[in-house]
Amino acid sequence: MSDLLPHEKGFHVSWDQMHRDARALAWRLDGKGPDGGSWKAIVAITRGGMAPAMIVARELDVRAVDTVSVKSYHHQEQAEAVILKAPDAELMGDGAGILIIDDLVDSGKTIELVRAHYPKAHYATVYAKPQGRSMVDTFITEVSQDTWIFFPWDMALQYVQPYRGID
Repeated sequence: MSDLLPHEKGFHVSWDQMHRDARALAWRLDGKGPDGGSWKAIVAITRGGMAPAMIVARELDVRAVDTVSVKSYHHQEQAEAVILKAPDAELMGDGAGILIIDDLVDSGKTIELVRAHYPKAHYATVYAKPQGRSMVDTFITEVSQDTWIFFPWDMALQYVQPYRGID
């Protein structure tokens, strides 16, 4: 039995690691689009999907980039997912030819909500947890359900107590 809080089983992702993993996602997606292998557009699920989407767009030379803003967390607590801002309707259609990117699929609720609006899009995340893994078409790294991922945009450099014991 562990006395750790759920967020204390952490997986810390640096900017360098995010860049490498997002590039790996781009390589996995290269040539997989329906239009002769290319994608019509990339849509980032904000906010977490913005950094990997930018990297994937650069690597795959996709110039049409938009966002769908979904709120599903309040601090570190999951809440009901709601769309706050939708991407351009003319661009999106039913999602065919669109690559939708997020940093992580956790429970799958966010992607489930977006997929209901754009069922033919291709859904890709950098990281996936088992509970939501089936909701994405492509991902790079799987982590356990009880792992909290600390993304570089959420962090500042500071001392951290060792996992076991003290110095």
